[in-house]
Amino acid sequence: MQGLYLVTPNWDDTEKLLAITEQVLAAGVALLQYRHKDAGPALRREQGGALRELCHKYSVPFLVNDHVALCRELGADGVHLGGTDAPLAEVRASLGPNKLIGASCYGELARAQAAQAAGASYVAFGGFYPSKVKQYAVTTEPSILRHAREAISVPLCVIGGMTPENARPLVAEGAHMVAAITSIYLADDVAAAVREFQSIISPLA
Repeated sequence: MQGLYLVTPNWDDTEKLLAITEQVLAAGVALLQYRHKDAGPALRREQGGALRELCHKYSVPFLVNDHVALCRELGADGVHLGGTDAPLAEVRASLGPNKLIGASCYGELARAQAAQAAGASYVAFGGFYPSKVKQYAVTTEPSILRHAREAISVPLCVIGGMTPENARPLVAEGAHMVAAITSIYLADDVAAAVREFQSIISPLA
């Protein structure tokens, strides 16, 4: 896994969400995570089901944020777990070996190592920068990526206020994936924004 990791915004407007998401998928991303913290169960199923179909159309893995039951219901490709969600080992046992499971590790290398041992498919560090979407309790140092590259074999994702400009040094430190929300969904030219991220991430060996 390497490239742009698209995370959806808290939009209730499903038509707008799908229209912009399809533009991004057509431009090329590594993964898509459906994240809508404020949605009720019905909207979550509606949007999640529609996004799953779009992702399969473009052969992009589709993950659900937090909701393991919804992941199973929709036939999603995996789930992303935060620090207060169900234990990763339990989720891995529940979903089986073939689903993708991501883990938020904030600024903690030990948490990332534990997540990998429990069966994580990738680990996410952050936030590195102020985010317009999420309020982070910690500020993560870029140097954690260099240490993680030595200690962890699964892909490393960076999150929190990502733009092509400020993602560049994190990719240089070892990030495989850059997660973005606002920088993509609110861009004047979505495809151009995707290409700019890709130009930074793709050269990483």
